[in-house]
Amino acid sequence: MPSAASVQVSRTPVALRGEHLDLSYGKTAVVHDVSISLQPGCATALVGPNGSGKSTLLRALARLHPAPNGAVTITGAGSSNARPVSMLTAREFAHEVTLFSQSRPAPQGLTVGEVVAFGRHPHRRRFAGLTEHDRQAIDHALGATGVRDMAARPVGELSGGEMQRVWLAACVAQETGAVLLDEPTNHLDLRYQIETLDLVRDLVEQTGVAVGIVLHDLDHAARVADHLILMDQGRVRAAGDPVDVLTAEHLSEVYGIPVEVAVDGRTGRVHVDPVSRHAPRGVRTTPAAESARP
Repeated sequence: MPSAASVQVSRTPVALRGEHLDLSYGKTAVVHDVSISLQPGCATALVGPNGSGKSTLLRALARLHPAPNGAVTITGAGSSNARPVSMLTAREFAHEVTLFSQSRPAPQGLTVGEVVAFGRHPHRRRFAGLTEHDRQAIDHALGATGVRDMAARPVGELSGGEMQRVWLAACVAQETGAVLLDEPTNHLDLRYQIETLDLVRDLVEQTGVAVGIVLHDLDHAARVADHLILMDQGRVRAAGDPVDVLTAEHLSEVYGIPVEVAVDGRTGRVHVDPVSRHAPRGVRTTPAAESARP
């Protein structure tokens, strides 16, 4: 994937905050008094077991899940005035925040380029055609996500992983100040997992947007995040720098299995290794070593 700076496109970074959020599905509470702040030029990763409330929290920030208790606010660059997101129209909110979700269906009868162009709808006047800036933003998004060569292909011909990259391109084309990503590396092969994480870092470092990203892969979270929030049963178990959050103690408690954590002396990156009952393939163990295993 090319760098996100390969084409100059305009974004005005914003801060997106949720304060003291209690979130439920019917009478079942899933998030309890959680506060989160997504800041310009910072990637905040949400991690934790299934059912810990990560995606629900992200959807609340995107106005897709009701937050009757607490508040979600947005603050523009250079401003100290926080506005409740509930006061914005749908178009105004779409100028500021975009959400990559795994639940989007593949539209039929459209090409990849036409789907990516959906990202420009909040910026276009009714019935107006694409401007030169729209075309630049779309072309940039196609290139940054590695789908430019597919632009003329019908989306009905794409694999799940390819379609995932197309929706990610539509989010990039939207040019918002905050980007919310729910498991963007899911269904992608190794190459595109890493290139998607690189794209997230490009967005943060070269355009200064605020990023909130839900990830299950803890090594991916350590690779991409400036700030990390570990959730457990709807509450924040730990928050801060990845090296301080992704500790053996925190992860063993939250996931309920032994977890070993190492820090690469060369890169400073955290590496998480869950302890299995079985030795890795190709590693010979003696009976004495097996008896010593926990």
